Amino acid sequence: MTAAHDSGAAGPDLGGPVLVVDDDAEIRVLVSKILGRIGVRTVEAADGGEAFAAVAAHHPVLVLLDVRLPDVSGYELCRELRERFGDGLPIILASAEKTDGLDRSAGLLLGADDYLVKPFDPDDLRARVRRLVSRGRQEVTAESTSTTGLLTPREVEILELLAAGRAPAEIARELVISPKTVATHLQRILAKLGVHSQAQAVAHAYRAGLVRPAERVPPASR
Repeated sequence: MTAAHDSGAAGPDLGGPVLVVDDDAEIRVLVSKILGRIGVRTVEAADGGEAFAAVAAHHPVLVLLDVRLPDVSGYELCRELRERFGDGLPIILASAEKTDGLDRSAGLLLGADDYLVKPFDPDDLRARVRRLVSRGRQEVTAESTSTTGLLTPREVEILELLAAGRAPAEIARELVISPKTVATHLQRILAKLGVHSQAQAVAHAYRAGLVRPAERVPPASR
């Protein structure tokens, strides 16, 4: 089960939490405390299944991912997260065992943005998180401008509903258009955004600021 932590301390508004994925509860708590000291919120996950659920539910600005997990390799989870959510989700791999140059290279080749060796140096961890999130924000600014010009108002509307959890058939009913028209719009959205799945399109929408993590479009009354 995932757990969310809010330090209550004043700090940087990152626009979302950092997801800490580690099967060791003490490590998760330690990282949450380290980041909490600069006001960074965290969400915790103990395995790959919880990590995927947390990404979908909380839309983190960064994932700190342990290489050794009980249900899946952190390397494999990193690759799957990258394929599903695209390049805009910063991922830091971490390990106390796989610490040589080849391990680090393997992680970076699979899509990680950084690789940390345990035990963490608190200042180093905070600096790396800030750097990656700052870089992501700069990319978001450019991405938002580009996306706004690419999509039509109808496509943005469909993307918002998709991000709110609507299935294509529900979108068709709510917008009073045919399922075929929705499918055509979705194909155009994927092509314009340069992504390969609806999940990646939704991730792009969050990064570009088209929708917010707290937003939930209420279902149409039936």
